[in-house]
Amino acid sequence: MFALVALVVVYRSGRANRTASDYYTGGSTFTAAQNGVALAGDYLSAAAFLGIAGAIAVYGYDGLLYAIGAFVGWLVALLLIAERLRNTGRYTMGDVLSYRLSQRPVRSAAATSTLLISVIYLVAQISGAGGLIALLLGIPNSNRLGQAAVIAVVGVLMMVYVLVGGMKGTTWVQILKANLLILVGLVLAAWVTGRFGYNISALLGKAVANDPKAGDGLLAPGLLYGRTQLSKIDFFSLSLAAVLGPASLPHVLMRFYTVPDAVQARRSVAWAIWLIGGFFLMVLVIGYGATALVGPQAILAAPGASNSAALLLAFHLGGELLLGLVAAVAFATILAVVSGLTIVASASVAHDLYANVVKRGNAEPAQEIRVARRTALAVGLLATAGGIVANGQNVAVLVTLAFAVAASTNMAPLIFTLFWRRFNTTGALFSMYGGMTVATLLVVFSPAVSGTSTAMLPDVDFAWFPLSNPGIVSIPLSFLLGVLGTFLGRPDQDAERRFAEMEVRSLTGAGPLDVTDRRRRGSGSPARSTSVAFTPVGGRHLRRPGPVVRSVDETGGDEAVARTPR
Repeated sequence: MFALVALVVVYRSGRANRTASDYYTGGSTFTAAQNGVALAGDYLSAAAFLGIAGAIAVYGYDGLLYAIGAFVGWLVALLLIAERLRNTGRYTMGDVLSYRLSQRPVRSAAATSTLLISVIYLVAQISGAGGLIALLLGIPNSNRLGQAAVIAVVGVLMMVYVLVGGMKGTTWVQILKANLLILVGLVLAAWVTGRFGYNISALLGKAVANDPKAGDGLLAPGLLYGRTQLSKIDFFSLSLAAVLGPASLPHVLMRFYTVPDAVQARRSVAWAIWLIGGFFLMVLVIGYGATALVGPQAILAAPGASNSAALLLAFHLGGELLLGLVAAVAFATILAVVSGLTIVASASVAHDLYANVVKRGNAEPAQEIRVARRTALAVGLLATAGGIVANGQNVAVLVTLAFAVAASTNMAPLIFTLFWRRFNTTGALFSMYGGMTVATLLVVFSPAVSGTSTAMLPDVDFAWFPLSNPGIVSIPLSFLLGVLGTFLGRPDQDAERRFAEMEVRSLTGAGPLDVTDRRRRGSGSPARSTSVAFTPVGGRHLRRPGPVVRSVDETGGDEAVARTPR
């Protein structure tokens, strides 16, 4: 019933999709509060709810560390990325990079990285959905074929959401499910603490008593990441990926374009921070409550393993009815997140590769949307196959791997493009392809994929990289490769002017030159003027005297203005 209600919302919202802007960004019509709730919904996925609750239930304090690092990462998005990205881009990260760098190579690199990161993240979400439905239907872990069939059904439903609703439909489902998820978290947390007289100390004491193997280790660091020196390094690597990951994820970056201006983008991140922080406090109580009332042994033996902790707790507290309600919200959470991920992957292929690389900016909007929908089908099928392989893994662990690849691929070129005058196309390609390749290889040959009982492929062992998360190696290397490529490569044509234009645009949101002024002055070489109207996205006009330069704005095709440095 919940899935059908969400499908109705998607269908009604999707009927208004007439342009590429409608399909990709919902026409940039959402308010800061709406987009903030949707951002929280994007992040409060299966990993945040099912995965982190399960990690806390099994590993105690160390499980909470998954939440803390990623929560801090939203400050990076707020202070460095959100406002500047909204001012300089249009649909995708490729728009920002191509604003001052060579368009075709950086858009190809951006589309490649977006596809890879989205598929890794999708695998985590669909795997979590499979465990959720398998638990509801009583499909045991030994019945791999039955669980694979469930995951395939989830993948098909996800593709229907994307093809019908686009970004507008997905955003409204995100808003709906984020509110319901926070409400369910509040109910579970209040119910659990009520069982112990609203005494958190009594709850923690019961959790320790119900896990004699871990004992007091549940309440202190070290149960998962403090046993050896190598595990401590692994935790540092995980933290680095978690802090830089959220601001590097393509589906989070694309959310900044669903609001009308940069001020709303910044405010939406502030909304998301408050909502996510409050929810993680509830997840802390839910995780320890699952340990206290269900027990780690029962959790690990259930379908979905540690991902089932919150669901088993709901069943223990309120029986089948509460389990059904929590599962419905969790399922809607997964569907909404995977829909957003699929949209950003398809948008990057259609807008960056097809429209701007293959068609060189001359693609028809209708054909571009058709390419996006075909890409969504292909991405959905690939992610569904990956979810079947990854079934049973803790989704929080899988998501941190996506964080590591995202931070290793996207963070360095974004920061350098926005802030470093000398940065060039060669530096961007070195950073993106180098970071992406190293991070992916280290993930494939890490203990997270093979060689251990908890790996994706436990029966084989081809792991030679000792850490489960590659962030400590691949993220600094990405920044280093960006610097190296910049000094080795030739400066881009008209680099000074492009950077000056981007600097003004990123800080003020200055829009296209007024059409009447352009006609009056003609379209020849750069002209001097005593006054020029900068039109920020928010609508206010800032009149500033001095020399200006006219140029083609590659993100929108309009003639833009920028002040040249004196």
